[in-house]
Amino acid sequence: MYKKLCLLFVLAIQMSFAQSQIEGYVTDANNEPVSYANVFLSGTKIGTTTNENGFFTISNLKEGTYNVKVSYVGYHGVVKLVTLKENETIKLTFKLEDNLKLEEVEVFGNRFEHPDKIEALTRLPLAPYEQIQSISIISDKLIEQQGNLTISDATKNVPGVYTFATYGNKRESMSSRGFRGIPILKNGVRVHSDFRGQGILTDMQGVDNIQVLKGAASITQGVATDLGSPGGVINIVTKTPKYYSGGSASLRVGSFGQTRATFDVYGPLDNAKNLAFRINGAVERSDSYRTGVSSDRFYINPSLEWRLDDKTTITAEMDYLDDSRTPDVGTINLDENNVNAIYDLPDNIFLGYANDKALTKNATYSIRFNREINDKLSIKAAYFSSTLDLDDKGASLGNVVTDTDDNPIYNQRNRGYAISTRNDKNSVLQIDLIGDEVQTGNIAHTFQVGFDYRTTAYSTTSQSGSNLDIVDVFNPSSNSSTLPADLGFGDVSIGESESRSLGVVAQDVITYNKWLKSFIGLRYSKTLTDAATETTESDAFNPLAGLIITPIENINVFASYTNSSYPRTGTRLDVNGNQLGNERFDQLEVGVKTNWLDSRLRFNFTYFKINNKNINLPVYDENWVATGFYEKGGNDERKGVEVELSGRILDNLEVITGYSYIDAQYKEHTSFVYGSAPLNTPKHTFNVYANYSFKQKLKGLSVGAGVYYTGERPINDWSAGAVTHEGIVPNQEPFYVDSYTQVNAQVSYALNKQWSLRFLVNNVFDQIGYNAYRTRYINQTDPRNFAGVLTYRF
Repeated sequence: MYKKLCLLFVLAIQMSFAQSQIEGYVTDANNEPVSYANVFLSGTKIGTTTNENGFFTISNLKEGTYNVKVSYVGYHGVVKLVTLKENETIKLTFKLEDNLKLEEVEVFGNRFEHPDKIEALTRLPLAPYEQIQSISIISDKLIEQQGNLTISDATKNVPGVYTFATYGNKRESMSSRGFRGIPILKNGVRVHSDFRGQGILTDMQGVDNIQVLKGAASITQGVATDLGSPGGVINIVTKTPKYYSGGSASLRVGSFGQTRATFDVYGPLDNAKNLAFRINGAVERSDSYRTGVSSDRFYINPSLEWRLDDKTTITAEMDYLDDSRTPDVGTINLDENNVNAIYDLPDNIFLGYANDKALTKNATYSIRFNREINDKLSIKAAYFSSTLDLDDKGASLGNVVTDTDDNPIYNQRNRGYAISTRNDKNSVLQIDLIGDEVQTGNIAHTFQVGFDYRTTAYSTTSQSGSNLDIVDVFNPSSNSSTLPADLGFGDVSIGESESRSLGVVAQDVITYNKWLKSFIGLRYSKTLTDAATETTESDAFNPLAGLIITPIENINVFASYTNSSYPRTGTRLDVNGNQLGNERFDQLEVGVKTNWLDSRLRFNFTYFKINNKNINLPVYDENWVATGFYEKGGNDERKGVEVELSGRILDNLEVITGYSYIDAQYKEHTSFVYGSAPLNTPKHTFNVYANYSFKQKLKGLSVGAGVYYTGERPINDWSAGAVTHEGIVPNQEPFYVDSYTQVNAQVSYALNKQWSLRFLVNNVFDQIGYNAYRTRYINQTDPRNFAGVLTYRF
């Protein structure tokens, strides 16, 4: 009896520990073990990681059915369904496929993942295809294919985006939908405090993608004078770390003495692959087609990412550019301001002084924190900052010289000289709670609730002297390259301003069924600006509403309405001394988005209409002299269409094509002629690019070409009688800068897996166009030029 009781006791102990387990191996596509991969049971808190040999064990499991999920950064996750019996051990093998193999990068980026950092602007975890506004993405793949080196080079692939001005080839200012100088951001923070100013410079080496957002998306970032520009925003996103080792180095040699070396190195820093780095850099020097013009550049872009666990990451980045170049005042117009007589200045004539120099130093910093609370909720926090230092010294072209009888000599100009400095500091703190498809009954919500706190400060100094000497474009030998001894400078002009703004944003995307979604949102913004003469305070509520209807799979029809406040002129006074308050932009956008061939090909059609009907307009007397008072009224209208097709039509044929029509008009306005267009606004732009890769014969060879058209546009605003800006002649229609078409071509050949060679020809047919800022700067596009790029990948 005693022996039987002991036996029963032992059996009971064994049965109490009779638990099941799952064990196995995780390998990559080459059957190499994947160390420290995450293995967990979906819907539970049970999990583990693989050891150095890729082996894992999950013990003490009860009988039942489990979803075993394996994930690792840089690879596609794999899930297997298993059913465990009591006291059973199941052995599994997982093979992970590299993301790069399954998700080939297209010209618009990775087709199965959101563009990096786009949620810093949209604030929602939605792909561009799912949003209710026009969003275009330019990937680093496209930038490399085309050999793009500037913002305008890259964004010419986006319909309706065009160069506003280069201000003597010192910086790049871009426009869209008839709005001058839309904000250009670096990783979600503006670089220049006043985006309507003289633009920025950046280097393409560290760029992961460029995001062009138009319409309603801009409301998530603030009022129209901040980043809520009705014309949209351009966000330049830098590259971030990878958890596998690799990199590249390249050497580019091109026309006009260009020599450019770049590198990109990335990989994990620990065996567990929870810490990774990346560093990009570029060094470049170049002359120009214009005699006496040159540039030098240094760029560095380091970043670090730490995976605290499988749900938490911290990413830190820095981006630094040091650019030194000779500003080029360009050419002149050989007639009145209503006649297009732009002089094709010979390349060997430079109208500036020998010591002209523009120095740019820009540094941006960011730290981002992402935490998944569960599979539905996450917290995103980010801090971005940027500093900009400008030091410009250069010639300026003044009035036309007249003879003794006051007859104009159009080929001669008075020349002046100016020096200026600018220091900008910008920062953004942004925190969001994100919900992704949170169910309430049969309705799903994708929402965002968050705030942002922005600061900006700038200080400027300037001195100038005018009419120092005379330049003659017909007699270049008479032009002096040496500054006169007496510059005739007046007092130093100093300017400075600081502002702080707080924004609170809430958005909800409600999915009612598979064919209907609605978007609702509201932003509150409060801004305090401290300038030299006054401190102003403004606030604004801005709504967002929209719908997406999906009548057929892969076709989204969308419509949205929003408005943006414009507090910059809100303190202007009426005749009774009362402040007029904020101006307002109303925006309507409708369109169709399609997504085909397993997300390889995308098509967008958008119609937009933007009205500013609440403008604080200057009041003039009968002689067109400003009274100093203002009145409410006016209607500036921008409307048009944008069409875009991008992606891979065939396995070896990639395309990007787009067209835009912009009808921008001053309507009811006290300063400008009814129906006239804002300066530098083309009605038509067109772009088409194709790249063909040989897969069988001539494998490794690819050829590409692009055609880019910019329509004619007015060099200045057309005054109704008031002189509001430089170069305006009252009641005189300004001339139109001619349209131009540029054709570029590229040939690339992969010698093997490591070495490749690319040959670029830009402006194949040597067609010269002009980008002008009023009558102060008239700069031509680059003539035909060549470049060769040798790249080594490791």
